[in-house]
Amino acid sequence: MERARGGRASFEAERVVMSGGATGANETLMFCLADPGDAFLVPTPYYAAFDRDLRWRTGIRIIPVDCNSSNNFQVTKHALESTYLTAQETGIKIKGLILANPSNPLGTTLHQEALETIVNFINDKQIHLVCDEIYAATVFTEPAFISVAEIIQEMVHVNRDLIHIVYSLSKDMGLPGFRVGVVYSYNDAVVSCARRMSSFGLVSSQTQSFLAAMLSDQRFVDNFLIEVSKRVAKRHRMFTGGLKEMGISCLRSNAGLFVLMDLRQMLRDQTFESEMALWRVIIDKVKINVSPGSSFHCSEPGWFRVCFANMDEDTLQTGLERIKDFVLGDRANKINNNCNCLCNNKNENKKRKSFQKNLKLSFSSMMYDEHARSPKLMSPHSPLLRA
Repeated sequence: MERARGGRASFEAERVVMSGGATGANETLMFCLADPGDAFLVPTPYYAAFDRDLRWRTGIRIIPVDCNSSNNFQVTKHALESTYLTAQETGIKIKGLILANPSNPLGTTLHQEALETIVNFINDKQIHLVCDEIYAATVFTEPAFISVAEIIQEMVHVNRDLIHIVYSLSKDMGLPGFRVGVVYSYNDAVVSCARRMSSFGLVSSQTQSFLAAMLSDQRFVDNFLIEVSKRVAKRHRMFTGGLKEMGISCLRSNAGLFVLMDLRQMLRDQTFESEMALWRVIIDKVKINVSPGSSFHCSEPGWFRVCFANMDEDTLQTGLERIKDFVLGDRANKINNNCNCLCNNKNENKKRKSFQKNLKLSFSSMMYDEHARSPKLMSPHSPLLRA
């Protein structure tokens, strides 16, 4: 954890509680900090699986704090205060705030002023702050990642009992299948409670032994993190550069394995129904696996998350070519609609009509979409399922 944060923050071994991945770590903290019916504030857009990880077994509630693209979806004090007040007025008990930094799906890091605002807010309200920092070492360009652990070192007035960090080796070290998560809390009672609960999500002794040997090689870990950052930066440039040539912009990002692609100009109208229609076309016709912003509770329709680091470069180029064909077809279709003329190329005309037809679909049921977008209980590729 210290090396992933550039040595700018120190951590005490006795405050570390291991868990079955970040999923288990987040759920453990919810059990420790809240009772069923209590709520946590979560700035939008937020990691879609929070709805599962934080709520399914704990019975807590999630209250979205709406953020918008005008400031790169950065959370503000006004948004926090107004959401908190509204929740109180409706009788909802707010126990804390949870956020991912770096953000999934935004691929952005919180700057120092924003972190200080958040820490001051939770300290004033005397509610908990859970920082999910599993992408801490995936930062590939400025600004640098700042951990909440760094912030509170300089904020002596803050009640540290309210601060908790979630970490995992799945992203920074590329070890998702090992299911190694960490709860790091400055609260002794939470550490004690989490240790008791860790029996329900243990990390095997064999896994711990292997990882201890690997992580003790500091030279290897440092070189690995540097190389990952270089490769992610290269892949990010390739993908966003390819989109820019098509006239598609992305939210400015500096971390993570994904970008938020702006397709608002391709919506029939600025509604989430149009976003879902466009998503269905991209999935079914263009054959590109993207996630609509609404699945992350984004407050604005037309944003789509695209993962660019889970494939080889040839596959990435294929994806860019498919997006290009689709975008050019959509633009040509709009030009033809404006001038009321027919396309001379029958094949392209047929393709555009297919896209247009799907864009105009109205859905009476969201069952298919919810199934397609919701996190699954078990991966279809799980060896347990195959067995």
